[in-house]
Amino acid sequence: MPLFVLVHSPSVGPRTWSAVADQLAGAGCEVVVPSLLAVGEGGPPFWPRVADAVRERLAGTGDHQRLVLVAHSNAGVFIPVIRRALAQPVACSVFADAALPASRGPTPMADQDFLPFLRGLADPGGWLPRWTDWWEEPDVASLFPDAKVRAEITAEQPRLPLAYYEEQVPVPAGWDDHPCGYLLFGPPYDAQAREAQRRGWAVRTLPGAHLHQVVDPGGVARLLLELAARSR
Repeated sequence: MPLFVLVHSPSVGPRTWSAVADQLAGAGCEVVVPSLLAVGEGGPPFWPRVADAVRERLAGTGDHQRLVLVAHSNAGVFIPVIRRALAQPVACSVFADAALPASRGPTPMADQDFLPFLRGLADPGGWLPRWTDWWEEPDVASLFPDAKVRAEITAEQPRLPLAYYEEQVPVPAGWDDHPCGYLLFGPPYDAQAREAQRRGWAVRTLPGAHLHQVVDPGGVARLLLELAARSR
């Protein structure tokens, strides 16, 4: 049985994966949820801190332990550099409502059309508000199953520098030479799911909002197991 490594978006925190981790553990899987809360501390480049945090969380795991990397949202861009940093073999990578790395060449953290919106949010020191403060209240409220979960996820969110989203992440050649899959919750990531399908990856859909893993952790865990099983 592979070890599931659930990688949260640095825009939020590890609490976004904790319920799914519990579901996977209940199904007999080994699971870790590395914390990326410190990724925005210090200047660029930021991507090495992501790879380092995952590698350090897996320290002590046997070098032959097979891994399933699962990345949510903008953490998807980091899958190639995470994989390169690890000693353990990656059996499968799953992108959960996530941005895709380029097949080759550097990948921008944010679309060029989105950067003006972010620059308008940044304070004079170049820091952005917490991710849930970017959006209108009705849109934010719809992401969560209840007030308790919302409070927990909101409380642990870091503030990231604008420079984090202006960065480009290197993509090692051949990073996708292993089974990859895509788990779609809904727009606007349907375009990413179509690209994943074009690349020949397995694609599954579980309709919901962008944080659907906190709303239906059982359904998300079930489809992660299904996608991981394709790599055996």
